[in-house]
Amino acid sequence: MYEDKTLVCKDCGQEFVFTAGEQEFYAEKGFQNEPQRCKECRAKKKSALREGREMYTAVCADCGKEAKVPFVPKNDRPIYCSECYALHKN
Repeated sequence: MYEDKTLVCKDCGQEFVFTAGEQEFYAEKGFQNEPQRCKECRAKKKSALREGREMYTAVCADCGKEAKVPFVPKNDRPIYCSECYALHKN
């Protein structure tokens, strides 16, 4: 049903392949638009967004270690460090 497509990155101008598997994933998630950036440029943009984000310090509700979070911690919900969060997520 899906076939690999060659697209052009809007940031660097390089061609990249939008694979049939990626197209199927996009369709399953309900995404309407094709990707506009290659994998490397998407990673750069994501990294830049993270670097500009203010991080807040909290104490992990499970292990007591310091946890950095991108939101103002409130006392109404537990905060977890990345290791404990991964355990709770599963």
